[in-house]
Amino acid sequence: MVEAAIRPRGVYSLKLTRRTPVWQAPLPDGRWASAQQLRDGTVVVRASCERAVEEARFVLALDDDTSEFHRRFAHDLLLGPSVRTLRGLRPRRKATVAHAALRAVCGQLIQSGRARKIEQAVIRACASDPPTQEELARLSPAALCACGLAASRAATLTRLMRTVNLESLKTAPPATALARIRRQRGVGPWSVGVIALQGIGRYDVGLVGDLALVKLLAALRGRWPEPAETAELLEPYGEWQGLASVFLLAGFKRGLVPGASADRARLVRARTGRAA
Repeated sequence: MVEAAIRPRGVYSLKLTRRTPVWQAPLPDGRWASAQQLRDGTVVVRASCERAVEEARFVLALDDDTSEFHRRFAHDLLLGPSVRTLRGLRPRRKATVAHAALRAVCGQLIQSGRARKIEQAVIRACASDPPTQEELARLSPAALCACGLAASRAATLTRLMRTVNLESLKTAPPATALARIRRQRGVGPWSVGVIALQGIGRYDVGLVGDLALVKLLAALRGRWPEPAETAELLEPYGEWQGLASVFLLAGFKRGLVPGASADRARLVRARTGRAA
């Protein structure tokens, strides 16, 4: 076992990021890591080996300085209350890009609870946690359908796992990485955002079409929007659209977005007869 005391770059909260004061998780190939944040802000990582420490640094986003985001948007009319209240929040990354891609495909246009159940069923079928691209590629579309995926999404996931070197996207030129994902049939803007945020570690790609953002926008506008309209919600945040998505979603859940609430979204849904 190895131990490292890491000073995160910029304002950082392990409790907000991982929803627990003490984090521990399996990593690829049997590696593991755990982490705890001390009162002075230092994060102590204990891991099976040095490589696992580096993987934990990525998963926990310890090396990403988001100070500029906080400076620019702390007083934004829409995002400001969430930015001020949730200082130190970072995206909840996956240990493999393949796992992020799995989440992206499972979560397409369905409720998050149902998506998580399908995701866990696929992981059990892999017998590998976190799931690797090799393990996921071995699953046939029929096996994925047996886990609860619709046939079209099962086909999309199979193509991704068998034709794209997903882990190489972390080191590919930014434009090239996104192009490789976007040209895959069945991978829309929301899925690209999930893979970019949770798998590659980018902050510039928003979660366009996220159902919770649709609800947030419905509450703000008093009508049920098309998923693509959420791009307008994120556009003002420029190269921080991905992180803005994270804060808007967390803030909306906590009632921190001015003029938007889950109750207002439900009223709009009921009035327009749209499903959430």
